[in-house]
Amino acid sequence: MVLRYLLGSWLRNAAKQKVRETVVEAAREQFREASEQAPHEAPHEAPDKPADAESAQQPAPCHVGTVFALGIESGCLEDRMSGSVSTRGHGFLVREGGLAGRAVALVLSGPGRSAAAKATEALIEGHHPQWVISTGFAGGLDANLRRNDILMADHLVDTSGNRLQLDLKINPAALAVVPGVHVGRLLTADRLIRLPNEKRSLGAQYDAKAVDMETFAVAEVCRRRQTRFLSVRVISDAVDDELPKDIENLVNQKTKTAQLGAAAGAIWNRPSSAKDMYQLKENALLASERLAKFLVGIVEQL
Repeated sequence: MVLRYLLGSWLRNAAKQKVRETVVEAAREQFREASEQAPHEAPHEAPDKPADAESAQQPAPCHVGTVFALGIESGCLEDRMSGSVSTRGHGFLVREGGLAGRAVALVLSGPGRSAAAKATEALIEGHHPQWVISTGFAGGLDANLRRNDILMADHLVDTSGNRLQLDLKINPAALAVVPGVHVGRLLTADRLIRLPNEKRSLGAQYDAKAVDMETFAVAEVCRRRQTRFLSVRVISDAVDDELPKDIENLVNQKTKTAQLGAAAGAIWNRPSSAKDMYQLKENALLASERLAKFLVGIVEQL
């Protein structure tokens, strides 16, 4: 009941609104500094085309592009989009619509760095977003982050030791008024991290608060294409939560049909996995709802 109350009142609290304003202003300041240091050139201008041909072939530019890996992560945000139109192509799905007074293009890339990079390139090339947000679920690596907490990344690292500094300057006092919102380092791994001992080990090794499988790749594309970037992740499993073995095979399936087949196979081989999957779905819905509410507050200010 307490969790549901917190979720329901998330956007109504003035202090929390101030946190979102602080986050957005920090991101804007980050991009202003980067723009002053970078050569002044158009980031992604297309060759000249006749106006009628261009309008017929190219979608309208959008304010914000969001890159999700899976539909279970994006579902609650999609429910809030108006006039949604879907397009499939090259292994990913794009939904265009309105959100909080902004034009939004939501991309479902599929899991992993390669898929995320490919989808981000297509998003920027086709929709020219003013901002790109890498978003979705992340696993907690720090005991201070609980399930359904929000992490804004100010530093990215991957398991090969590559690093990206985002310089998201946020006053800690602004976050102190809202439990459950954190700023810190996000690790991108090449596979799902499901065991508590491995989570704790990775957290210590990389000094990271959470882990996902896509954000570093999205950020690299945005940096190269000079597109403003944010990372917003919700903690779907805390550091001491152990994910079932079946989840890796389920996550790697590209279609709903394949996912259903993987789920059926898991239940056939291990009947107790039905209970695990039901609980995972319930947890995922809560996480998706929390993430959607936070993202709406960010998008309406960008």
